[in-house]
Amino acid sequence: MSKKAKTAITPTREENFPDWYQEVIKAADMAENSPVRGCMIIKPYGYALWENMQSVFDGMIKALGVRNAYFPLLIPLSFISREAEHVEGFAKECAVVTHHRLEAGEDGALVPAAPLEEPLVIRPTSETIIGDAMSRWVQSYRDLPLKLNQWCNVMRWEMRPRMFLRTSEFLWQEGHNALETEEEAKEDARKMLEVYADFAENSLAIPVIKGEKTADERFPGADITLTIEAMMQDGKALQAGTSHYLGQNFSKSCGIKFQGREGQEEFAYTTSWGISTRLIGAMIMAHGDDDGMIMPPRVAPYHVAIIPILKDDQDSAAVLDYAENLAAQLTKRGIRPHLDSSDERTPNKMWDAIKKGIPLRVEIGGREVEEGTLTHVRRDLGRDSKASCSVAEFVEKAQDLLDQIHDELFRRASVFRDERIHDVADLAGVEEFFKNDGVGFVKIDADKIADAEFERIAKEHSLTARCMPLDESSKVIIGKAY
Repeated sequence: MSKKAKTAITPTREENFPDWYQEVIKAADMAENSPVRGCMIIKPYGYALWENMQSVFDGMIKALGVRNAYFPLLIPLSFISREAEHVEGFAKECAVVTHHRLEAGEDGALVPAAPLEEPLVIRPTSETIIGDAMSRWVQSYRDLPLKLNQWCNVMRWEMRPRMFLRTSEFLWQEGHNALETEEEAKEDARKMLEVYADFAENSLAIPVIKGEKTADERFPGADITLTIEAMMQDGKALQAGTSHYLGQNFSKSCGIKFQGREGQEEFAYTTSWGISTRLIGAMIMAHGDDDGMIMPPRVAPYHVAIIPILKDDQDSAAVLDYAENLAAQLTKRGIRPHLDSSDERTPNKMWDAIKKGIPLRVEIGGREVEEGTLTHVRRDLGRDSKASCSVAEFVEKAQDLLDQIHDELFRRASVFRDERIHDVADLAGVEEFFKNDGVGFVKIDADKIADAEFERIAKEHSLTARCMPLDESSKVIIGKAY
């Protein structure tokens, strides 16, 4: 019997995927649970990842004419109630503020003092309050299109929280566009979905399926919900981003109307679209291994971990100087280095870089200083990729190495997903696959899920219809999901 390989993360993915996921977050020092149930504290390393994601995506949407704004966290209950389907969809998830001001009670403990005239909902999403603003800002067809986005937090009361995947409070961007015609709005919703797919695949190295949600899975109040769906390493689906065509539903309830080109009064057509910190969970589950996180290079907080191997005072000064010079050269190239000059033991520094998923690791000791070289290792390939070269050569090829890592992560995830999408002919095939603990998705003719039998199968095996792929709209993808 072969000896089990030592891994940095226990349990491994195969042994217990949910626990592995939590341990990766802990080992990479990305986040921790907060004293408030259902909420998390995003630590500096995790937040640096989110900032890089923000920076990339913010540039992508601004290139399309979207402008950032900010709207209140608290939304009057009457606003939420304007759109019946919307309030029904979010009612059970809403956190509600009913009082202001605290005072000491009879036992000296602080208690809410003054009831509000109208309860306020902590935003679960902002269609209604942004719609109210749009109703004032849009008067004529000349004011359209109006494309707004806000980076903010939202609150949706979560019964089974899991860091980055399902927390009561999470960070996201929510875009809200008002357009003149139905055709423009539908095209806008499709365009934003393409932007999400581009971001997921070309920045996060996560392959996605672009599709339309079935009627049962649509966003509350939407006429059409488009989605990008990703497969995690346990075969489950993760909804990585959504773009909604809202028709005139919200413009009529919020009064977003304008004088048309022929002088008549018209209601705008609106869209909304959002991605969140759940994408960090997607990156962990799509790319991580049994030694921890593997950061996609294009959003990684650090591109290169520089580890000086310090043995004595005389060597230390020369090695540190050599390492600092390398860091400076990389920075000039737009590459983000992390020089670990701490007193920690060298093996611990190496494992820290591995668990954090830093794409490239560079080791520099006295020998490298003497020879004018360095040793580098790719996180995605591990020790088999270990190689030595001159500093000048490494600086020159570092960006190419990072691009190769991105391509390899995307290739791996694509192969994993494509090998686990199974065509089935009927609902019996769906049940047979998941009854036997099948890993992945099944694809079936979309009209088959209208059968009541699908409801039974879906409930028994915790399945949902993920989407109807845009390139194969007669089919539907079914799977377990986060």
